[in-house]
Amino acid sequence: MSQQLASTTGAPAAARRHRRRRDRLTAYLYLIPALMLVVGIVYFGVLYNLWVSTLDWNGISPNPAAVGPGNYLKIARDPIFWGALSHIAIFGAITIVVQMAVGLLLALVFNGPVVGRAVYKAIVFIPVVLAPAAVSTAFRQFLRPDGQVNDVLSALGLGAFQQAWVADPDVALYALAAVNIFQWTGFSFILYQAALSQIEQSHLEAAQIDGAGTWRTVRHIVVPQLRPTHLTLILTGVIGSLKTFDIVYLITGGGPGRSTEFLTTYIYKQSILQFHVGYGAALSIVMLLLALVLTVVQTHLYKLDREV
Repeated sequence: MSQQLASTTGAPAAARRHRRRRDRLTAYLYLIPALMLVVGIVYFGVLYNLWVSTLDWNGISPNPAAVGPGNYLKIARDPIFWGALSHIAIFGAITIVVQMAVGLLLALVFNGPVVGRAVYKAIVFIPVVLAPAAVSTAFRQFLRPDGQVNDVLSALGLGAFQQAWVADPDVALYALAAVNIFQWTGFSFILYQAALSQIEQSHLEAAQIDGAGTWRTVRHIVVPQLRPTHLTLILTGVIGSLKTFDIVYLITGGGPGRSTEFLTTYIYKQSILQFHVGYGAALSIVMLLLALVLTVVQTHLYKLDREV
């Protein structure tokens, strides 16, 4: 009798184990196409690029010359590379700070009872979904010495502020930062809008009961609770600044006088226009390493903030 009971209870258990194994195998099978795509294109591309970075190659010759770490030593002595890094740092600092500040301000304003709030939200977010090529083409016209920006300044009696916005080496980088701010502030706005909806209203009500004004409530209650959103925007902003290419190439092309040269535009010029494929590959590997280091550091800071 006991043997019959064991056999009857053991059979369903074995069937369940078999079903679980089959389900896991099915899940792995669904992952295979994605894994093939990532491994076959992304990782293979990185490894191939790493190999090319050790060559003196124009991308065409069937007999490239191996130079080992020569390209990387050249990068360390390249003033254009260090200038591009400084441009990225300035561009990133301006765009990240302004986008976060303006995005938070707009989120706070539209978080209250505003007539037509949905329409205003859509207007703020529309630039985010526009193609960078379209935005760049429009602003290249707007920012010309005879463009609409200077026309508006003249009409407002502010002719003293007219500039050759993208033709002046002292101003061009800041003009590009303004274009980036116009396009991506809506992204910060949406994230802050979502984060504000998660704040406990009881905290705000308690602050108001204690006599805290609007500024003190925002500074001491709202802003600290938005810390995860701040860190997310900083991370995406840093990586975005590092890989910015379209607006720079389409508006200034890295000029005038390399005053807006970024790593991405420098890599493009070296690899595509000047046929220094090995050197361009080394530059791209350095950019990849910079992105990985910055991502690891900021992710670690994010984890530390979560633990606190």
